[in-house]
Amino acid sequence: MATSEPSYAVIARTQNARSGTARMVMKRAKRFGKLFCAALAFSLSASVQGGEAGEAAPDCTLASIAGEAMHQLQQYRDKVLYVDFWASWCRPCAQSFPFMNRLYRELRGQGLQILAINLDENRPDAKAFLAEHPVDFTLVADVNGQCAQAFGVTAMPSSYLVDRQGAIREVHRGFRPGDAARLRSRVEQLLAESSREPAGSAPIRRESPP
Repeated sequence: MATSEPSYAVIARTQNARSGTARMVMKRAKRFGKLFCAALAFSLSASVQGGEAGEAAPDCTLASIAGEAMHQLQQYRDKVLYVDFWASWCRPCAQSFPFMNRLYRELRGQGLQILAINLDENRPDAKAFLAEHPVDFTLVADVNGQCAQAFGVTAMPSSYLVDRQGAIREVHRGFRPGDAARLRSRVEQLLAESSREPAGSAPIRRESPP
């Protein structure tokens, strides 16, 4: 009689597959730089339900770009959190930063927090990028890529919308100017939810690539 595979084995295999994919993507991205990043953004720019959507956001501990302070995702539990993974060599990131900064300036009073997580191995590269694209939201560094691996990042940039209860509600891979309105609308929906509303009470958004 055939026996079914234990559920914990299935979960472990799935998690290992995600981690392997994330490591492969980051390795290739760093090798091929802007061309790889641009290709990913063009082919994957869409809001989709990834494997992480509906799960609790990983509680990463990250240093600020300046290295002066430590940040934990859990400290923003009472806010709608926009987590964005970026790098200096990512061309679409230069387009997404102005959008995110406008979004932050206009909606932070309603409870929006943006946490931009840099994946550059060399911090001067990140600082040079920020000199050209200054922003007001929080900037942190994930030099060893552990947080990106925990989130299962498979494209650059990759953004995760986290509700006030700490659940990932949407995953957005890549960025094109046409994505801005859809992302803003989704953020506004999450902000409008009561902070007491259970994370599972509102549906996770599902969209197909354009």
